[in-house]
Amino acid sequence: MTSTASVTAPERLVAVPVRYWGRWVSAVVVLVLVGLFLYAMTRADVNWQTTRHFFTFPTIVRGAGRTLLISVLAQALGIALGVVVAVMRSSGNPVTGAVGWFYVWFFRGTPVLLQLLVWFNLAFLFPTLSFPGLGSAKTSDVMTPFVAALLGLGINEGAYMAEIVRAGLNSVDEGQTEAAQALGMSRGLLLRRIVLPQAMRVIVPPTGNEFINMLKTSSLASIVQYGELLLAAQAIYTNNLQIMELLFSAALWYLVLTSVFSIGQFYLERRFSRGATRNLALTPLQRVRLALLRSERAR
Repeated sequence: MTSTASVTAPERLVAVPVRYWGRWVSAVVVLVLVGLFLYAMTRADVNWQTTRHFFTFPTIVRGAGRTLLISVLAQALGIALGVVVAVMRSSGNPVTGAVGWFYVWFFRGTPVLLQLLVWFNLAFLFPTLSFPGLGSAKTSDVMTPFVAALLGLGINEGAYMAEIVRAGLNSVDEGQTEAAQALGMSRGLLLRRIVLPQAMRVIVPPTGNEFINMLKTSSLASIVQYGELLLAAQAIYTNNLQIMELLFSAALWYLVLTSVFSIGQFYLERRFSRGATRNLALTPLQRVRLALLRSERAR
């Protein structure tokens, strides 16, 4: 006969969270480095009052406006060229495919600063430019700093946009195009109605990055004497010799512009990511609401 022994209750398990010592060590190292940087900046011989004064100086503000203008126009030109070249490379025509490949190879393989200088000094190659039905004009009169900057930045950007658009087109499933062709759609209608709308999910994020990069790359236009932000700062510190103060004022403007368009890029990506299988990232406002909701529940 089995003895009825008293059964002891099992001990309660206590979950001990894993301690990630590496995170704490890296956080301390980063905080120390940030503290050293801030301390060095307070010890630097910089007149921050001058930086704040020239941030809203009319010449600097006009330079920031021209930076924004040339960036928007050059990016628009780059997107238009990128779509055309991507379609050329994706077509079955060997001639257009070869021309598109050469365009990407040449303009991605040479520095944008070099291209700006070539456009600005185009008069050495062609003293006059002839326009069918419009007559001719001196190249030096046509190739102004603005035109040279627009062509140099826009055409160079077109080579990168061509690869971005081509990757987006290739991301669309072939079954989509086959079904559209079976319905009798032309190639142009197929591209506009079926392929491009689906490819935008792949095209939009790197395009936003390219535009933010364009805002900074536009500073190279100062080499062709286009009056953008950096050239405006250089024109002022050449006279008052407050070099670092003016450069910091320009840096603050670049940070403002890139930050604003980074926010726009975030919401644009959300717009084109609707319907995707993965969850969308929370917006800053949604994160604030979630934090407030959690704090109320904790009470």
